[in-house]
Amino acid sequence: MKLSIVGTLYCSGSYLIEFHQRISTVAKKIAGEDYEIIYVNDGSPENDLEIAIQLFQKDSHIVILDLSRNFGHHKAMLAGIAKAKGDKVFLIDTDLEEDPEYLISFYQQIEEQGCDVVYGVQAARKGNWYEKFSGSVAYYLMSLLIDIKHPKNIVTMRLMSRAYVNALLLFNEYEIIISYIWVITGFNQQPQYIKKHKRSGTTYTFRKKINHLINAITSFSAAPLQLIFYTGFSIFFIAFVYAIFLTYQKLVLDIPLDGWTSLIISIWLLSGLIIFFIGIIGIYIMKIFMETKRRPSSIVRKIYEK
Repeated sequence: MKLSIVGTLYCSGSYLIEFHQRISTVAKKIAGEDYEIIYVNDGSPENDLEIAIQLFQKDSHIVILDLSRNFGHHKAMLAGIAKAKGDKVFLIDTDLEEDPEYLISFYQQIEEQGCDVVYGVQAARKGNWYEKFSGSVAYYLMSLLIDIKHPKNIVTMRLMSRAYVNALLLFNEYEIIISYIWVITGFNQQPQYIKKHKRSGTTYTFRKKINHLINAITSFSAAPLQLIFYTGFSIFFIAFVYAIFLTYQKLVLDIPLDGWTSLIISIWLLSGLIIFFIGIIGIYIMKIFMETKRRPSSIVRKIYEK
């Protein structure tokens, strides 16, 4: 098969019919009739699956993976990629924030440059000032703590060769941060700048953003554990020097020692640091615990395929 197109479904039913018409038109220009469109229903609470089934009954190019529940965007994408059979695999969200017509320019670039991947990058991050600011802070923290050159303002949309897809599927972690998996898989990956549209009613909440940040840092970096060591050593060194200073004041200068306020502040500070560091270690232990269970990253309840 020449081309596979993979898109996930979660509260995107209102865009699905238009998306399918546009992506089908583009796919036929590139692959004729030798293509497939894989929709992965990630446990959507809306009527995404029903609309996809209606399209499936009319179009033999459609394959639907109905997951048993909501496993998350990254795991749903991997499930669709694993099902794809095409020599080229095009990954895109179905909510029309990214224009399906970019597939043409992506395909031209991957053919002209002979690269393995062409991925989309926003020239400027979309959203209001809060989304831009929080995104910049999160990217700064991840780039500071994770020793992986992650492209800035990367989007879901990407066109991948079969060799790259096969390598990508070798990763079998349960805790998946797919954008970093894309990077560390290697191969020749080239960017293409795109314009991403703003849609209302995003499901990517503040809580999910924080979880993504924590998951990314603890999945790809040991820097927080090293930070615990250096912070503990610094506190010990400062406390040791201060203890010598107090001893000198008492024994040599005969200055009485007091200061219950500073003592209480020190207790609260050190107690907070201890609890915080225990929490960091707990997150790493939790990740080890989850990975050793070897649970499947997703479960397919039913496949609709002709």
